Amino acid sequence: MPAVQSEIMGGYDLLPRCKTNAKYEKIMKVTILLGSVREGRKTHRVAYYVEKKLKEKGVETDLIDLGEEELPMYGLADKSEEERERIASVGKRLTWGDALIFVSPEYQDSFSGVLKNALDHYLEEFEKKAIGVVTVSSGKMAGINASIQLQLVILGVGAYPMPYKLLIPHINNSFDDQSEPQNESVIKMTEKFLNEFLWFADALVKKKREEQSSDSGDSSGQ
Repeated sequence: MPAVQSEIMGGYDLLPRCKTNAKYEKIMKVTILLGSVREGRKTHRVAYYVEKKLKEKGVETDLIDLGEEELPMYGLADKSEEERERIASVGKRLTWGDALIFVSPEYQDSFSGVLKNALDHYLEEFEKKAIGVVTVSSGKMAGINASIQLQLVILGVGAYPMPYKLLIPHINNSFDDQSEPQNESVIKMTEKFLNEFLWFADALVKKKREEQSSDSGDSSGQ
């Protein structure tokens, strides 16, 4: 199937068109990881909007805000008991999700340091899961370089990055203080991204369930 130029800058749609009324085997659980902690940040607005739209589609969600769930620098041996408990708690929330969405601003042509530090703490929590990428920038490029870097890291942790990305330019003007989009293009891009993401995630979840069912059947026959 030929690639179709995405409405979102720099993205390519390599997936079949998704029906907006698609039915899933069971309620999908999606964990959103928000990698923005800067004072005066705006990235959180798209994360909240994405979560809202997922809930409207009947999806269970959990939004992990790294501005609230502060994780210690990865690799430090000297961690407090509170820090260890927080690492474990975030890990359980990542594991809970059937699929994940990473949200980040673009800094220096890459995604945020706080998100990279968080990802370094975990590995098996991401195994064979679909992960969608959402990036933003204050300018017109919409965090495209950050999105590419993030997709490479997703492959590195043994997960599957969805080819179609949600890239939001001019983040300072794209959402209001209530995290509502201020232009029609953001609404359309988000809708398409979520439909593609849920199709992609559902396909992987079904395959994993089939394998688990098959393994269970093989074990019971031994």
